[in-house]
Amino acid sequence: MKPDIKAWARKYESLTNNDETIAAMALYYTCSFIFDMEHARILIEMHDGKVKRIETNAGPMDACDFLLKASAATWREFSRPIPLPMYHGIWSASFRRDLKIEGNHLVLMKNLRNFTVQFELLRKSGVPV
Repeated sequence: MKPDIKAWARKYESLTNNDETIAAMALYYTCSFIFDMEHARILIEMHDGKVKRIETNAGPMDACDFLLKASAATWREFSRPIPLPMYHGIWSASFRRDLKIEGNHLVLMKNLRNFTVQFELLRKSGVPV
């Protein structure tokens, strides 16, 4: 059964917009990024710590500040409540697994704390692949 990507997007947006840690540091958390999950390509635009837009069918020409690309299996492992070693974060997965981080690394680094909190919300929302 194919996951309902629109329902996932609504849940992920709600988790992000209601996260107390992101809210506490949100003022300058403004960027856009893509989660390329092999079978789904999701563009997320953030503005001052709130989801401005989630595009669940992002195309190759959709612009973003940075992109995380990995196999569906890697994304599923990221979304486990307690992931296996080397799937617990983007850096470990980029060094030892198939995760690729592309784009403007300066924007990622400027927003790293908030992005990390938001990325870890995948453990609550799951992934649509």
